[in-house]
Amino acid sequence: MKNFHPTGNCPIRDILSRLGNKWSMLVLITLDANGTMRFSDIHKSIADISQRMLTVTLRTLEADGLVTRNVYAEVPPRVEYYLTDTGKSLMPHVENLVNWAIEYMSGILENREIKEAAFIQQQTI
Repeated sequence: MKNFHPTGNCPIRDILSRLGNKWSMLVLITLDANGTMRFSDIHKSIADISQRMLTVTLRTLEADGLVTRNVYAEVPPRVEYYLTDTGKSLMPHVENLVNWAIEYMSGILENREIKEAAFIQQQTI
């Protein structure tokens, strides 16, 4: 792979450090599937994410230019989120990753079980 640098200024390291957490991809996928959404709707769509973690994740994605936050001067205030063009350009790659995970997950889980069982057996000897 060109432009991959295992040390120093590596663009993939930077991107993965921002998107490789538990929640970022789920937020991106949710916004891609539903279009413009309010905070509460995103929160309802993603099981187990706390309000604080959703706030942090949305702020990070906004800072990276993947999500736009629109605040409307209304009472009560209305805030909506949607993917930017940059965020939309990422989604085919996310879809490929999701499809890869679906295709290979059972084999990965099987390998994990085998390795974990071997490790446990080795520890009891």
